[in-house]
Amino acid sequence: MGLVAIGFLSSWSSSLFFILLFQVVPFVSSSSASSQELNTDGFFISDFLQKMGGLTQISSYDFSSPVCSWEGVSCDVNNQNVIGFAASSLGLSGSIPEVTIGKLSKLESLDLSNNKITSLSSDFWSLGSHLKTLNLSHNHISGSIPSNIGNFGSLQSLDLSFNNFSGEIPESINSLLNLQFLRMNQNGFSGRLPHGILKCENVVSIDISVNGISGSLPDGFGTSFLKLQRLDLSENEIHGRSSDFSGLQSLTHLNISGNFFQGSVMGVFQDPLQVIDLSRNQFRGHLSQVHFANSSFNWSNLVFLDVSENQLSGEFFHDLNNEAKNLKHLNLGYNRFSNQEFPLIQKLTSLEYLNLSKTSLRGKIPIDISQLVSLRTLDLSQNHLQGSLPRLGIKTLDVLDVSFNNLTGEIPSSLLAELPQMEKFNFSFNNLSYCNSQLSLHTRKTAFQGLLYSCPIAVKPDNIRNKTTKHKGMKLILAVTLAIVCFIVGLICLVIGCRRKTRMWAVKQISYKEEASISGPFSFQTDSTTWVADVKQATAVPVVIFEKPLLNFTFVDLLTATSHFDRGTLLAEGRFGPVYRGFLPGGIQVAVKVLVLGSTMTDQEAARELESLGRIKHPNLVPLSGYCLAGDQRIALYDYMENGNLQNLLHDLPLGVQTTEDWSTDTWEEDNSGGIQSTGIEGILTSWRFRHKIALGTARALSFLHHGCSPPIIHRDVKASSVYLDSDLEPRLSDFGLAKIFGNAAEENISRGSPGYIPPEFSESENSAPTPKSDVYGFGVVLLELITGKKPMGDDYAEQPNLVSWVRGLVRKNQGLRVIDPKIRETGQEKQMEEAVRIGYLCTADLPTKRPSMQQIVGLLKDIEPVVHQ
Repeated sequence: MGLVAIGFLSSWSSSLFFILLFQVVPFVSSSSASSQELNTDGFFISDFLQKMGGLTQISSYDFSSPVCSWEGVSCDVNNQNVIGFAASSLGLSGSIPEVTIGKLSKLESLDLSNNKITSLSSDFWSLGSHLKTLNLSHNHISGSIPSNIGNFGSLQSLDLSFNNFSGEIPESINSLLNLQFLRMNQNGFSGRLPHGILKCENVVSIDISVNGISGSLPDGFGTSFLKLQRLDLSENEIHGRSSDFSGLQSLTHLNISGNFFQGSVMGVFQDPLQVIDLSRNQFRGHLSQVHFANSSFNWSNLVFLDVSENQLSGEFFHDLNNEAKNLKHLNLGYNRFSNQEFPLIQKLTSLEYLNLSKTSLRGKIPIDISQLVSLRTLDLSQNHLQGSLPRLGIKTLDVLDVSFNNLTGEIPSSLLAELPQMEKFNFSFNNLSYCNSQLSLHTRKTAFQGLLYSCPIAVKPDNIRNKTTKHKGMKLILAVTLAIVCFIVGLICLVIGCRRKTRMWAVKQISYKEEASISGPFSFQTDSTTWVADVKQATAVPVVIFEKPLLNFTFVDLLTATSHFDRGTLLAEGRFGPVYRGFLPGGIQVAVKVLVLGSTMTDQEAARELESLGRIKHPNLVPLSGYCLAGDQRIALYDYMENGNLQNLLHDLPLGVQTTEDWSTDTWEEDNSGGIQSTGIEGILTSWRFRHKIALGTARALSFLHHGCSPPIIHRDVKASSVYLDSDLEPRLSDFGLAKIFGNAAEENISRGSPGYIPPEFSESENSAPTPKSDVYGFGVVLLELITGKKPMGDDYAEQPNLVSWVRGLVRKNQGLRVIDPKIRETGQEKQMEEAVRIGYLCTADLPTKRPSMQQIVGLLKDIEPVVHQ
């Protein structure tokens, strides 16, 4: 009996031990997590930190000590309530838990910036009426802002920038009567700016840039903000006029770039403005009228002025020397100014940035421009400047671009000596000569294109030495004389040989033309199609060349140029038809695109449309140089792109495969084994800077088509194989505007895009029509290709169907850095690449309304433009 009792007690004791153990363990765990009393401010903060960050990120916190002693925590005078909490850059991630910081009822300041927070708790917006400062910037918070943001009636500063907020800004913002600083930039807000914002009459600074805000500004916008000093509405889709800003009597900084503001530019200039950015809008008028007619504007206050990429005309300022003496940044580029001489600005010694590109400047570059001793950027490209290039002698100069002018003479050696210290320079397409043996071949090809390299070939000057004896001097004279004689003899032989070849080629051309002048029709076959040019006489069908209208080319010249459209000259077979390489008489090299799908247009209508496309010029578009109407066949002639397209360069050629879509073999050569190897472009393509350059150039081309053409042009088939690289390695978008030539004959075939680039709305509805936002989706895919190095379809995407799904899935998990191509990861800043991934994410949103416009994308890409020293 005693043994039984002892056994029973022993068993009971063991059971009791385990029961107590399981009851104590949670208590111990909870105690270690927080030593704060339940439902106190200390408990709420400690619980928040441990659930959001983990012990590794918050190891510096001693949760057993009073909450008012913790880092980032401030309390009231009695140390009873937390009134300030700063948890910036702690690595906090995920959704804010319920019943944590949302219960800090006396909180006046909250800073959770620079973390990875994805969403807010439902009780967050009930923090109370004491909150004065709220900073949630640089997180990943998504969703819309609820209407109960109006509960923060005492709020003075609200920063929601650099997040993923979407939807409309709620009308209840009208309750924030004490608001002074509002930052909502770099989000996905859409819709109109709410009328309730006019109630925030005490606001000093507003930044709602880089969103999708559309429509016009609320009536009375200018007269409502008498204290407003800074206003940034850039990179949205807002329509309006300069009169919208009249009445902002305290405004010093105004940035409305990248929108759709129009009308006269005069009304914007008003005191006490110091910074004015009106770039990439649709303003008209004469800038000179602002200077003379608006005499009340104090130019001496002006520090920054950018009116580039508008529709300004007439003359701009002739003399700013005595008035805008504090100006540091001046950009008038890409407008419609009339021809004029270089403005008088030599006394603007504070000027750091000067861009007068494409402003119809003529005459000479003044020598006294060297007096701009603070200048860092000088862009005078695409003008009609003549004369020699002055010795600038500006030690601070980082960027110099004088390309596409009529400058003559030799580039000063002193200027060439300064180039290694510059970040970027370009002298291309002038009548200049230069001599600098230290320049790399790539630099000479890209920054000195079309210039004469005037360095002596036979000997280098530094190899010539003063000889101490007459005998050595005679040897040198004999050697040089012999070299000159050999050179002359060789040159004579070369001329004779070339003349023989020219005569042989002329005979061959004549015989071929005679053969080609027979009556048609002509039939041609490729691997995928057969097309017919139904013409009776090849010599009777004209070929129109826009830039050279006096040249009497005919269809027979096209036959000659392409060897009768031989497969050996075939460059590509796209959705519109085959593309051939051709050499027209006079050394004109063209890409000949045959539009085989047929057209419902008459010859007159097709000619009118092709001539209209020929007038569309942009540095990042492949220009249409001519056309031929061969029976029912429409043939488009383009400038030849020497370096192929992005599809080949990114996915094919670096692997040693050359396909028919490459427009050139000039940058490729055979190695000893007969294979194809890169002679330099592959190394360039594996740099972040070059891939960003391609992305930005393509974005500019699409932005011009969408926003710079009237009516806007929708590309309909944006893809990597539509992006070509010219001889200067500048990206150029092709095939724009061709869909209209076909009419309704092939609408279904050409309007829905190519596999891998088709936006979701086309899959969901057969009636979806192409829009600018469908072009944005295609661009987003191209951007992701550039960042990842992967194809849109066909690569390994870890159980995802395509590139877009794979990238978007990782971005949602805050793992966007994983998608970056290893080839470029070490060639630039990861932060820039990660931001580019985010831009691609925005472009490929499922809903078209969530995608940014191409104007906004250009602004976003410019913000992360790499700066590299040449």
